[in-house]
Amino acid sequence: MTDVQLWGHSAVSLEKNGRRLVIDPGVFSDTDGLDRVDAVLITHAHPDHLDVAAVAKIGAPVWGDEEVAALLASSGVARDRIHAVSPGEVFDAAGFEIRTLGGVHAVIHRDLPAESNIAYLIDGEYLHPGDSFTPAPPGVDVKVLFLPAAAPWLNFTDVVDYVRAVDPRVAIPIHEAQLSEAGLALNDRVLGGLMGEVDYRRVGRGHSVDPLGDARA
Repeated sequence: MTDVQLWGHSAVSLEKNGRRLVIDPGVFSDTDGLDRVDAVLITHAHPDHLDVAAVAKIGAPVWGDEEVAALLASSGVARDRIHAVSPGEVFDAAGFEIRTLGGVHAVIHRDLPAESNIAYLIDGEYLHPGDSFTPAPPGVDVKVLFLPAAAPWLNFTDVVDYVRAVDPRVAIPIHEAQLSEAGLALNDRVLGGLMGEVDYRRVGRGHSVDPLGDARA
């Protein structure tokens, strides 16, 4: 059983066997998510995905791309805590098997330079794409997709098409700090109506859920 909690915007924690993995604790998320953390994954260096000050205060190891690693090191984080990764790697973090995917941030605008973004496949079941629509690897049956649902780089049609391409059992919306309460309700109504057989499931901030539950084979 894996407990999943959302901590605001793109921050997600997964916990099993008493160990906690946190992904993308940024400046828009609750620092409570870093309590009892055993490992941290960062998709990219944007502050809404990486709160450097909060991460610097903990003792857990951190994985991210070269830009993330350099930023943490320059901010005084001990180098033995920092692990730079590229797409195509597999490693263990807090007892979870992590596979790195993608490598490129979604295009924000053609006038802006291309940026790095690492997507993470966790235990072969949970996919956190960061700021991207990174597809599932061939032959991988993603069961839970943490779905970016609002962003300057995001086209709503692409969100729906991404879910249909990945075809998870459960899609949990993330990356929504820019939305008002009315905007969240609108997103839920429209996205929820376009998911087909996918279970579109909003998770309240700090609430603990097992998104697979009895559906786990």
